Amino acid sequence: MEQRKYGLFTAISMIVGIVIGSGIFFKSYNILALTGGNVSQGVLALCLAAISIVFGCLAISELASRTDSAGGVITYSENFWSKKLAIVFGWFHMWIYYPTLIAIIAWIAGIYINNLFGWKNTLELQVLISLVVILFLYAMNMISAKLGGGFQRTSVVLKMIPLVLLAIAGLIWGDPVTTWTAHATKETSGTWLKAIPAVLFSFDGWIVATTICHEIKESKKNLYLALVFSPLIVLVLYIMYFVGMSAYMGPDQIIAMGASEHLAAAATKLVGSQIGAKLIMILVIISVLGTDNGLILSNIRLPYSLAIRKMMPSSDKYTTVDKVHGVPMRSGYFSLFVALFWVVMHYITQKFIWKDGLHDISEIAMVVNYILIIFLYLAVIKLAIKGEVKGVVRGWIIPILAIVGALIIVNSGFQNELFGIFLVICLVVVGIAYLFAVKHPEIDKVDLKSFESTEFGKDV
Repeated sequence: MEQRKYGLFTAISMIVGIVIGSGIFFKSYNILALTGGNVSQGVLALCLAAISIVFGCLAISELASRTDSAGGVITYSENFWSKKLAIVFGWFHMWIYYPTLIAIIAWIAGIYINNLFGWKNTLELQVLISLVVILFLYAMNMISAKLGGGFQRTSVVLKMIPLVLLAIAGLIWGDPVTTWTAHATKETSGTWLKAIPAVLFSFDGWIVATTICHEIKESKKNLYLALVFSPLIVLVLYIMYFVGMSAYMGPDQIIAMGASEHLAAAATKLVGSQIGAKLIMILVIISVLGTDNGLILSNIRLPYSLAIRKMMPSSDKYTTVDKVHGVPMRSGYFSLFVALFWVVMHYITQKFIWKDGLHDISEIAMVVNYILIIFLYLAVIKLAIKGEVKGVVRGWIIPILAIVGALIIVNSGFQNELFGIFLVICLVVVGIAYLFAVKHPEIDKVDLKSFESTEFGKDV
C-alpha cells in the first residue's frame, strides 16, 4: 500500500495554495464595478461563494475518502455514478473548463506584465503576452515534470506576500469603516448576483485539491477538516484584501482606474517608490503564473488520463509517457492546442462583445462546471440511501446545501447576457461525449492497473 505522507497542516496549505492565485487581485475591480462600489455587497458575494464551496467540499470529501485512487472528479464520477458521467466530465474539462481558465489567467498575467514594463496596454499586446506565457509554461512542464512542480511550490509561498501586505496596509492606513458606510446605500449597476461569477473565479480550484486524498494521513478525518477550514481561511484573507484595498484606494478610484492600474497604484502608494512597487508587482505576477502553471500541470495529464481509460478517440496515441521528460508529450501538445484556441476566442469576445472587461469566457465555464458537480452531490445522497454514508447531516443536509449553493451559482450565470450561447457550446461538447460513451461500451472493461504502476500513472 502506498504510504500516506501529508498531514492536516500540509493538506490545508496545499488547498489554500491551489485556490489563492490571480483571482482576488484582478477580480476586486470586477466585484466593485458590478456592485456599483458597494463594499458590503461585495463581501456578501464573497461569503455566499465561500459557504457554497464549504458544503461542496464536505460533500465531495465523502466520495474522496471512499477511494484510494487518484484522478479527482473523473475518478469520483466513474466510481460513484457512471463511466458516462466520467467521460462527460473529462471532455468538458479537456475542451472547455481547464483551457478557458488557462487562457484567462495568462491574459491577466499579460496585463500585469504590461503594467510592470510600462508598455501600451492594448488588448492585442495583452493577448500576445498571454500566448508567450502559455507557451513558456507548457514548455517548462513538458521539458521536465519536476521543473514545473518546483515552480509551483515556489509560487505558493511567494503569492501570499503581496496579498497579506496590501490587505494589512489597507486596514491600517485606510479607513474601512467610512468606506463601508459611505457606499452601503449606493445604487448598483445591477444586482449583486452579477458579482458571484467574478467571486467564483477567485475561489475556483478547490475541487483539484481532492485528488490528494489518497496521500493524506487519516484522510477520513483530516480531509474533512482541511476542506472545511481551507475555504474559510481563504475567505478571511480575501475579505481582508478586498476591504483593505477598498479602504486604501477607495471604491470609486478602483473602478475608475481599472483592474490592473489600481493594483500598481496601491503598491506605489504603499512603498513610496517605483522600485518597491515593481517588486510587489513582480510577486503578483509570480502568483498569477503559479496559478496558471498549476492548471497546466493538470491539463497536460487530462488527455492522457482519458486515453488510458479509452474515453477519447485514438486513445492509444496519447498513452505513451516520454522516458526522458517523464511527460505524455502528445497529451501535452493536444491540451496546448485547445488552450491556444480559447485564447483566440477570448480575444474575439473581449474585442467585440465584452468591451468593458467585466466578464470573460471562463465565468460561464465555471458555472456549467457546477451543473455537472451537482451529480457528484447527488452521488453522496445515493450513498446515504444505501446506508454507506451515516447520519442525516453528512448524507442529506450537507449535499442538499451543496446543491442549493451550486444552484445559486448557476442562477448567477444567467445574469451574463452570453450565458445561453456558451451553454449551447458546452452542451454540444457534453452531448458528443455522451454519444461517444454510448457507442463505446468496451470502456467498462478497461483495466488501469498497468498504468497505475508507473510514476506518471499514479496521478491519473
